[in-house]
Amino acid sequence: AAHPSCVAIGETGLDYHYDHSPRDTQRRLFTGHLALAAELALPAVVHSREADDDMAGILREYGPAVRGVLHCFGGPPEMLDLALELGWLVSFTGSSTFKRFDRALLRAVPGDRYMLETDAPYLAPVPHRGKRNEPAYVAQIAESVAEARGESMDAVARDSTSNAVRFYALPVTPRDTQ
Repeated sequence: AAHPSCVAIGETGLDYHYDHSPRDTQRRLFTGHLALAAELALPAVVHSREADDDMAGILREYGPAVRGVLHCFGGPPEMLDLALELGWLVSFTGSSTFKRFDRALLRAVPGDRYMLETDAPYLAPVPHRGKRNEPAYVAQIAESVAEARGESMDAVARDSTSNAVRFYALPVTPRDTQ
């Protein structure tokens, strides 16, 4: 993780959906990853599935010392509030195009606090839902976010790209992000 080409710690976090790993083990390893991110001054890419209470507690304790993103974010609104309070970002995937997704979340996030991702090969956006996700489908995610936010695709592309460049401290010149 200390290698110069390493730009983040993660994906790490808590996943209680399948419970393939004991929850106490997940919590112990996750807090260790956050401590490593803080030690190395790297951002953390955080996965949380059906673990909101434990995640909130850990983020309140460790989150202030780390830059982070709640990846594949789908709520609840209280987790968004916590992420924003900590100065963290959220990222939206193809699930943000699904009928049951709370589109108010897309509108509630400030323009400088979100990124887009595919989570390929999973969570292909509508109209590709149920198929293998591909990186090129990020355009459908951007379109859905733009529609929900009442913004242009260009604005969403500019904001999400700028946020990703800043979050990962990528060596990109301003011209590259226009």
